[in-house]
Amino acid sequence: MNFHILTLFPDMITQGLSQSIIGRAAEKGLLSIEAVNIRDYTLDKHKKVDDYPYGGGAGMLMQAQPVYDAWKSVEEKLDVAGKDSGRPLRTVYLTPQGQTFTQELAKELAKEEDLVLLCGHYEGIDERVLEEIVTDYVSIGDYVLTGGELPAMVMVDAIARMVPGVLNNEVSGISESFEGNLLEYPQYSRPEEWHGKRVPEVLLSGNQKNIDAWRKEAAVCRTRERRPDMYLRYEALQACLDCLKKQKLLHMDMIELINRGQARLVYAKGANICLYDGASGIYFHTAETPDEGMLALQALREDANVTGGLELLVLHQDFMRGAAEGMLDTKALMSCYQAVYTRKEKLPIAGLYRLDGRKQEEIAEIRQLTLEHLDIVAANYHTVDDAGYIKDRIEKGWMFGAFIEEELAGFAGMHTEGSLGMLEVLPEYRGRHIGKALETYMINLSLERGMIPYGQVAEGNEVSRKLQEALGLCFSKTMVYWMEKI
Repeated sequence: MNFHILTLFPDMITQGLSQSIIGRAAEKGLLSIEAVNIRDYTLDKHKKVDDYPYGGGAGMLMQAQPVYDAWKSVEEKLDVAGKDSGRPLRTVYLTPQGQTFTQELAKELAKEEDLVLLCGHYEGIDERVLEEIVTDYVSIGDYVLTGGELPAMVMVDAIARMVPGVLNNEVSGISESFEGNLLEYPQYSRPEEWHGKRVPEVLLSGNQKNIDAWRKEAAVCRTRERRPDMYLRYEALQACLDCLKKQKLLHMDMIELINRGQARLVYAKGANICLYDGASGIYFHTAETPDEGMLALQALREDANVTGGLELLVLHQDFMRGAAEGMLDTKALMSCYQAVYTRKEKLPIAGLYRLDGRKQEEIAEIRQLTLEHLDIVAANYHTVDDAGYIKDRIEKGWMFGAFIEEELAGFAGMHTEGSLGMLEVLPEYRGRHIGKALETYMINLSLERGMIPYGQVAEGNEVSRKLQEALGLCFSKTMVYWMEKI
């Protein structure tokens, strides 16, 4: 990811972002940070970039011309590099008048390949250039600073953490404050006793189940005490969980969205629920009756108008398909049964795969894929014709390959919304239990990471259904329906 920061104080940016995790990520080429000096683009021989505002008033105002030319230099450089995407260059103006910067917005902006951050000074910037180049107005809080550099550095730090590879532990980015509407639980290190205060005994017990339960309860208590606003959102999602679990197999996708901290509640009234997945941008909808379901769809439509539109929607009742087609201008994409691994014990791997790298004839070694495998995966995976999506899954560490004699025999992964899938065995390796090995691995990995393994089997796909049944997965009695924007 590339950050382009338009500023009057480039040294402040480069020095502030050259240290620690962000600095190391830049050295590794995982991201780049360019500080563009707006003064370099003024036509004034004294490098002046400000003037008095029309109509009078205190202070000075940054002029439109140098800001625009600095921004234009970035746009032209990207065009020369072949990065013209056909849509406006995402440009964020740091201003107290903007929307509040949140973790959800950080995730959204992290999807951009190039992001421009515009730092204001004095009393602001000429409105005309803002109208010309700015796509987002963002504030880091309800207070006023002397300039936009500090907010820009805050945003870079938060967004960069979402970039694959920046954090060494891929779990750390999804298990801390603000994920899942809970603050992070208290943490302790050595010594066991300090100033008369001991580490809670449960953390010394070695019982991971009890430790996880303690951490969850501690996070809930801390959120209730310190951030009652967040706790109310958490409580509302927990109420949704209680309703969804009454049809657990059918709603496992929505249940896991909540469990994994990806869900934002759009609408809830009894068992009529609409969730938005902040990771994939997909809406999930379930209803008891058509009338109640329509109210949830109306809330969804209003929410989509704010968030930038609806691309994909998952319905959990057949009777809502017609309403979704008419109200949301969508069409049917596919119908699937939910397949859920309901046990807590891992599946046996004997005879299926090895993890230690030692060679054994006809036994696959399974390991994480890298971008060197992108072309072969894209050429052989036909369900999603989007190499960019596959690239994202590989970069996020959720694509795995089965290798026999160092040759890729098949692959599987986890979709952005959390379902297992992307399973494909190359033609020359079919009939050798490669698919079973890959799915077994993915189920066991999900269990290790505290997730309930589930996938979706398209209607009529008997080969996949038999594989899931052989591995002990349970199927929903009715289907879910994927809809896409027309």
